[in-house]
Amino acid sequence: MPRVSIADRGKLIWLVLWRGLAYAAGRITALRLWQVVRWPGATERLVIAPQNLRTADPTRASEIYAGRFALAGKIVVCEGRSPFEVEPPTPEWAEALLSFNWLRHLRAAESTITRANARALVDEWISLQGGWHSFAWRPDIVARRIISWLTQATLILHDADVRFYRRFLRCLARQTRYLRATAAVAPDGVPRLRAHIALTYAALCMTGQVGHLRGATRRLVAEIDRQVLPDGGHVSRNPGALIELLTDLLPLSQAFTARNVPPPDRLLNAIDRMMPMLRFFRHGDNTFALFNGMGPTPPDLLATILAYDDARGTPVANAVHSGYQRIEAGRSLVLMDTGRSPALTLSAEAHAGCLSFELSVKAQRIMVNCGLPATGRANWRHLARATAAHSTATVNETSSCQFLDAKLVRRLFGTLIASGPRHVQTTREEEDQAIAVRASHDGYAEQFGLIHQRTIVLSADGSRLDGEDVFLPAHGDTLPRNSADAFALRFHLHPSVRANRLTDGHGVMLTLPNNEVWTFHAPIDKVEIEESVHLAGRDGPRRTAQIVIHGNTQESLRVQWSIAHAPQPAAAIRRGRAEEPELPL
Repeated sequence: MPRVSIADRGKLIWLVLWRGLAYAAGRITALRLWQVVRWPGATERLVIAPQNLRTADPTRASEIYAGRFALAGKIVVCEGRSPFEVEPPTPEWAEALLSFNWLRHLRAAESTITRANARALVDEWISLQGGWHSFAWRPDIVARRIISWLTQATLILHDADVRFYRRFLRCLARQTRYLRATAAVAPDGVPRLRAHIALTYAALCMTGQVGHLRGATRRLVAEIDRQVLPDGGHVSRNPGALIELLTDLLPLSQAFTARNVPPPDRLLNAIDRMMPMLRFFRHGDNTFALFNGMGPTPPDLLATILAYDDARGTPVANAVHSGYQRIEAGRSLVLMDTGRSPALTLSAEAHAGCLSFELSVKAQRIMVNCGLPATGRANWRHLARATAAHSTATVNETSSCQFLDAKLVRRLFGTLIASGPRHVQTTREEEDQAIAVRASHDGYAEQFGLIHQRTIVLSADGSRLDGEDVFLPAHGDTLPRNSADAFALRFHLHPSVRANRLTDGHGVMLTLPNNEVWTFHAPIDKVEIEESVHLAGRDGPRRTAQIVIHGNTQESLRVQWSIAHAPQPAAAIRRGRAEEPELPL
């Protein structure tokens, strides 16, 4: 069991107690009887319906009408029953169902049948779970459902009778009151910020909630200030958080304007900072780098969000606050993780990938991290978060972070990082137009007495990337001799790259989909080609390869390597130097 500091242990205990009290208070405020007592004459009315930026597929409306719900990678056929009565195949499927994000597909179909179907499904949920349901009333799910109901209000309420209209708004108001009591103890990070976004939406869209607008706005901007870093990154260090948040924040700013209320300056400033960071993490093929929980990039949604960026600001190269480096020259782009682990309560999705990097050449991805799949993440998460799933160094097959996997903690907060790199030193220099980044982390200092230092240099024309990995003593001038000392440098390849080991054992020929050839070379150390898996593919996990250099710190403290563009055709290199056939992918 990883050791947790006394301060972090106390924080977890306090969060458990606070969350329990907040949930109890929220449930009391959500009761129908409480509503009657507190607000006997209250009337609710919707005045605006915010825009929903998420892509909709009208062809899925007929599937939903037939009782076939394809959500989160699983398909459930209801066979005449309500989808809210069936046993969910996975928690992810249940979250997707109960968030009602799928209503947008019914709206895209634009027919009387789909509108009636939407009303019937909402009415079923109100009857079955609208009073209380332990899973459906989880604060993060309630927040997503409030946003979905408000953005799809024109679909749900079109041609609705007065009885359903009032029933719908009463339930919406009840969920809003519950969320107001529990938002502060929602899971930290994106779920908590989305809870405050949902409350602000409700205050803007519902006449009965307008009195809460000032308080909701104040709490929203306070949470934005805490979570959106000065360089525009998110405090969780997950690039995908930017897409998730901007999908809701952009329509929210428009909702302020629609109600003739000036949007808060701090909200607009946060959006302006986040937009360039979308370009920071984007490779030439328009997909995001796979760091700290990032999965497949939603291309349509990303394009929609970027269309709102009028300034089109240039992304920073050195994202100090987020802990990332962007190195760009010629046609080549390198993105590198140079940040420490997030705070304890924000680390449920963070990865042990410090000093990992990704390399792309225009639209061709070469070296990547494994990432996470779009669905079925629970099956892969423990593997994807390990250091070995990243293009960096592992020591004794151990991750640079230690994960807290106690059952109660995992159930309430997810698998948190108990300890990891806390001191990450980074320097960036430019000499003769070549860009060099040197970074080190202490993730292995406590366990093995080692500091991992990595230096990468991208040439001025982008045709060559030189790297050096060094293992330094964490204490004193010499490495400890009484501990295991094996290391492995891993370079995960994108599935589209074909890899052939060269006859000298020190190199690998990399053939890109456009038949362009790059070579990986380690002048002193032997290289191996081993199997790997690329989890973040659009079609799910795919088999791929990784280049691995194995070593021992007692024999070698320094490993030098390079990746360079080879001008000669791939066939010539393969005939003259290739030793082994490429891995079957």
